[in-house]
Amino acid sequence: MAGTDLVGVWLLVSFHDVDDAGRTSAGPLGADPSGLLIYTADGHVSVSMMRTEPGPAPGFMGYAGRWRRDGDRVVHRIEVTPRADWVGTEQVRAAEFAGDRLTLHASTTVHGRRQRRVLVWRRAQPRRA
Repeated sequence: MAGTDLVGVWLLVSFHDVDDAGRTSAGPLGADPSGLLIYTADGHVSVSMMRTEPGPAPGFMGYAGRWRRDGDRVVHRIEVTPRADWVGTEQVRAAEFAGDRLTLHASTTVHGRRQRRVLVWRRAQPRRA
């Protein structure tokens, strides 16, 4: 995977959690979230994701900052986000490519337990004039 493979616009296909037993469940934005991930060639990243159906959990997640490659991982250095505890942090994601799909794997703590998050993105097609 080359760093230039990430450059472009990506549309969220799925976002789910995986527990220690390997069971999957809908992520924090529900079963059918929508999202946009943008990597620029000069190292900027922006991600916006939202819930598309009504639900009790927060309906939007997003941040922007800088990105860099680290082997098979991508590191997002957060500069702007509504989560004050994330500003200035680095979020590390394992990255896999398959055709026009990019899968990012992350780990987080949910209700005191480690949770793996899997986000699948599809490369956006250029708009035709």
